[in-house]
Amino acid sequence: MDALAPYVAGMTWGWTGVRGTWDTPDADRSMRAMAASTAANWVAVTFAALQATAQSTQIHWRDAPTVTDDEVRAEIARARSLGLSVCLKPVVNCADGTWRAHINFFDVDVPPEPKWSDWWASYTEFMTHYAAIAQETGCAMLCIGCEMVQTDRRADEWRALIGTVREVFDGLITYNCDKYQEDHVTWWDAVDVMSSSGYYPVGHWDEQLDRIEAVVAREGKPFLFLEAGCPSRAGSQHLPNDWTFDGPPSLEAQRAWYAEAFASTSQRDWVGGFVLWDWPAALPVGDPAQGRGYDIIGKPAADLVRDHYTRMLATRP
Repeated sequence: MDALAPYVAGMTWGWTGVRGTWDTPDADRSMRAMAASTAANWVAVTFAALQATAQSTQIHWRDAPTVTDDEVRAEIARARSLGLSVCLKPVVNCADGTWRAHINFFDVDVPPEPKWSDWWASYTEFMTHYAAIAQETGCAMLCIGCEMVQTDRRADEWRALIGTVREVFDGLITYNCDKYQEDHVTWWDAVDVMSSSGYYPVGHWDEQLDRIEAVVAREGKPFLFLEAGCPSRAGSQHLPNDWTFDGPPSLEAQRAWYAEAFASTSQRDWVGGFVLWDWPAALPVGDPAQGRGYDIIGKPAADLVRDHYTRMLATRP
């Protein structure tokens, strides 16, 4: 587990990476506030590029609204100047709103249907472009994919992509599988760090950690939650992955979720840390008590995060 020493006390910054919102005074204030208030030692600089639908084969990473390369470089440099280790996390989204977990094609090519080989060619170009930027800017880790459930079965393509990425990036490589999928990925041996989205409901953390622990023990790889968090909405503690859930504002729901997540994982030495979801590129305005998002800014959960990170960094050097 030395690859993740010390404990990863992380935040996800900048989502979704809208062109023109990075490398600005607001972005500077946001990242500095994050570093000062959370005790973070890692940040995932995270942004999306779009393909039209879940069955489209071209990823338009050069085009707006995706942030520019110069914006990506600027935020990596800013984070490193603040003493933060950086995981660069380029993510593909569907422009029609379909969740990227549903990107999928026939396993056997059928003319003239869209096919996996065309999509993988575009995805490989997308990811190796940012792998080169990660190398150039001194990123410690690169996330090569996030919650792409229907692609998880394509082990040969993932292995080929990782091999190509390693030709241009010599840092740590991780894949962020979706919640409940940790024991379904068959190619963990190809990455340096296993990671997943820890959006587990209150009352279920221990049973899920038991399940994940068996996978980590089998693979012998470092593990962390590269995403995890809960909106400040009543009821969201029971369905933290549902960003569309329409509960009223509740700081207590968010606080309760964080309290259980931290209490449960603190007992598991194999959990190498969290990169929490999420910290926006511009600080929110208005009364935090009326906020309903995943951010913890000005909310009671922020105190839990800072205290947990401070404690874990003191006890897991």
